Amino acid sequence: MLVTLERAALLKSLGHVHRVVERRNTIPILSNVLLQAKGQSLTLKATDLDLEVTETLGADVTQPGGTTLPAHVLYDIVRKLPDGAQVSLETTGESGQLTLRSGRSRFQLQSLPESDFPDLSADDLSHKFVLAAGDLKKLIEKTQFAISTEETRYYLNGIYMHTTDVGGHAMLRAVATDGHRLARVEIPAPAGSVGMAGVIIPRKCVAEVLKLIESSGDDITVEMSTTKARFTFAGVVLTSKLIDGTFPDYGRVIPANNDKRLVVERDTFAQAVDRVSTISSERGRAVKLSLADGRLTLSVTNPDSGSATEELEVDYDAAPIDIGFNARYLLDIAAQLDSDTALLKLADAGSPTLVQDRDGAAALYVLMPMRV
Repeated sequence: MLVTLERAALLKSLGHVHRVVERRNTIPILSNVLLQAKGQSLTLKATDLDLEVTETLGADVTQPGGTTLPAHVLYDIVRKLPDGAQVSLETTGESGQLTLRSGRSRFQLQSLPESDFPDLSADDLSHKFVLAAGDLKKLIEKTQFAISTEETRYYLNGIYMHTTDVGGHAMLRAVATDGHRLARVEIPAPAGSVGMAGVIIPRKCVAEVLKLIESSGDDITVEMSTTKARFTFAGVVLTSKLIDGTFPDYGRVIPANNDKRLVVERDTFAQAVDRVSTISSERGRAVKLSLADGRLTLSVTNPDSGSATEELEVDYDAAPIDIGFNARYLLDIAAQLDSDTALLKLADAGSPTLVQDRDGAAALYVLMPMRV
């Protein structure tokens, strides 16, 4: 194999694929990136056996061929080469080495044969549809923060995506929960997605998709089966196994009859929560909300460091209520809201609270209270 290409193009592609490779691997080939040169292009592929990223870029191929190289080492070498440099990659015979040349720099890298590289073959992907980059970004960004990190509840370690009928309209819905808070957002279902089985897209895949959206910005082709998902960007294909589990019936935890309505300025509220929570203990993080006519009092008491209170004028005319929440969870949800005001629908101190921009908003959040 002998291939020459620009350092900037190679660095960008390695930046996309090397993130998938775990730094510690018991299987040596999984530490490597697969390079395949043919025609006038170089294809790079990396996998951790659950997630696979493939990218093809233009290159000057003098001699077609393939090999695998340590992904992080190769990325670091190319990253440190000067801007505008040309990079040539050459393998000769069965030596098990690749020579990388750029200007006066020369590296001899240990390689493993391409035949050893695993292939995450996608089975029959039954549903195919196209999403605007902004729509997919919205589905992920507004739910990602609520993904559980608790490995024992593995079926919560991702975003649940499915289509559903809302008032006679087909909607594509994304849901995430960690048992303490729940995020749900929906967009009109794109053609081809209707009838798709509910799938749980793993946390690592979700994070990679979001990074690829940032660097691509084009429409994304999404293909789904019951076990795999594939996202095709401009020149980049990401294939992932799905979480094999049953997502809980989240509809049961979304309150429908919370009759106490609190409307508050989003930024003012978030800043006040942030201020009073400064003295809360790392373990507790509880902030108490005391509501009475047109007034919200936020308070935190920490036996080790004292107490804090702050009062806000709000739109609230229901019965007085005291309720506690995890301050960080409140701030996470406030950060997802789009409008200048937040609508909180409450029932009592022991029941979940609904948070959204307004009635009927595309995104809604459920927050479980804490004892304070």
